[in-house]
Amino acid sequence: MSTIVISNAKVITMDTGRPDAEAVAVRDGRILATGRAEEVLAAAGPGAEVVDAGGRTVLPGFIDPHNHLLSTAESLVSVDARYPRVGSVADLVAAIAAEAARTPAGQWIRAFGMDDAKFPEGRPTRRQLDEATTEHPVIIYHVSGHQAVVNSAALAWRGLTDQVTDPAGGTFLRDEGGRLTGMVIDSAMELLLPLAVDIGCHGPNFHTDLPAEQLLSWLTAAGDTYLAAGVTTVCDPQVSAREMKIYRAAHAAGTLPVRTVCMPLSHLLDDLIRVGLAGPFGDDRLRFGHMKFYCDGTLLGGTAMFDEPYGERGQFTGSLYHDPEQLTALVRRAAQAGWQVGIHTQGDRAMGFSLDAIRAAVAAYGDDARPRIEHCGHPTAAQVKEFADLGVIPVNQPNFLYDSGTDFVRRLGPERAHRLQPMREELDAGLRPVLSSDAFVSSLRPMETVANAVRRRTREGGPIGEEQAVTLREALRAHTIDAAYAVRMEDRIGSLTPGKLADVVVLDGDIEALPVDKLSGVDAWLTLLDGRVAHSAR
Repeated sequence: MSTIVISNAKVITMDTGRPDAEAVAVRDGRILATGRAEEVLAAAGPGAEVVDAGGRTVLPGFIDPHNHLLSTAESLVSVDARYPRVGSVADLVAAIAAEAARTPAGQWIRAFGMDDAKFPEGRPTRRQLDEATTEHPVIIYHVSGHQAVVNSAALAWRGLTDQVTDPAGGTFLRDEGGRLTGMVIDSAMELLLPLAVDIGCHGPNFHTDLPAEQLLSWLTAAGDTYLAAGVTTVCDPQVSAREMKIYRAAHAAGTLPVRTVCMPLSHLLDDLIRVGLAGPFGDDRLRFGHMKFYCDGTLLGGTAMFDEPYGERGQFTGSLYHDPEQLTALVRRAAQAGWQVGIHTQGDRAMGFSLDAIRAAVAAYGDDARPRIEHCGHPTAAQVKEFADLGVIPVNQPNFLYDSGTDFVRRLGPERAHRLQPMREELDAGLRPVLSSDAFVSSLRPMETVANAVRRRTREGGPIGEEQAVTLREALRAHTIDAAYAVRMEDRIGSLTPGKLADVVVLDGDIEALPVDKLSGVDAWLTLLDGRVAHSAR
């Protein structure tokens, strides 16, 4: 393999022994050297390909520790219902009608990213979607991924009537007459689409049954989008047999676009215990990591569980996927079997339940358990201190604060909203919080995530917890070496340390010279994965 030297660069290595450099060299899939240009060129020797970065910033490849890779690939070929593209029920109906016009009758229409909290008309109903089409079953996923709205054809396709009962961990919303509105929450989604797996009450089921060839082609195509953003590693935080089969097939074919760490969902616990399997397990391209559990629901969906109800009328009390004692028992069993654990948790009351489970897990697992709290929406100050005692890794998504911060202030009130994802407080407590996208829920582009962690502003320009802002270098660290720690791969990726795997991104600009508001527009100019050029905008 040829040697590549990236020179005339602002290299931020994330290696505390040599944090800054002018150049970096890679050879045989590994970082060869960093340092002053003449040192690196000497180490590379004659015949090296030299890339003039033109003063651009060079970083380790971004690591997204909470990114639904396969589902994001699906979303990229589905109807885009995200705000501001779709800002009202009328917009939504128009988008679905346009898709129906080019879709054969009887075929499912799927859309991703609806944020009905921003719709002037409020939540859409099946009757409104029926205005778009009655000849296609339609499902539109909420931006949270934890609820959806469907039309009448979708309900009829599954034989669901007003007499259907709510499943454990889910709800069918109804109007004052008891009729289905078309809005389904959490595990109720499982009764709608043809699904590849049954996950019970262990989480929202978006594991749709689609041809493997189709999923593989979408996954391959998504690689261009990820690599153009500088993402070289993801951790998929909800993996079922569906995802694992597709990732294994792509890995075998050499088409898995980025390094992929899999968090199997907790419904697989018994099966994995029976075969004696626990993470970390796999190779540098595809591996098992933590096991994923759910505690409460979502902030936007009104299912996050707080000590005090929230919403404009105090109407949201939250919900749980498991009784607290059951969650603790499940998490303890996983840790006893050798699994590290990650628990989806948003509200402060749910945070207490998750901490009970994590205490049991740490006691059962032993040293270096590295428990994760996914999203980690609203921990209290006392809970943050307990995180430090237990070694908790908060997995943050500040894009939510930009996308929905104004809605959070309205629904939670200023006091709670401005403490969401308290990253500054977590850093000051000695924690290693990480940044992630939660794609398909928000943008997968790391520099958007970094910008939102630094500026803590809403889409409308208002502040959202400004005192919890972090510095640019802290944000970059949380998306590289600390994210590598969160997936237990810090010994091989996350920093430009000689000997580590050669995942490198050259961003299209000197980001430390840019105003904060310009950071979110930066993509990759060049991306190396395993020392090979995987994306180039040169």
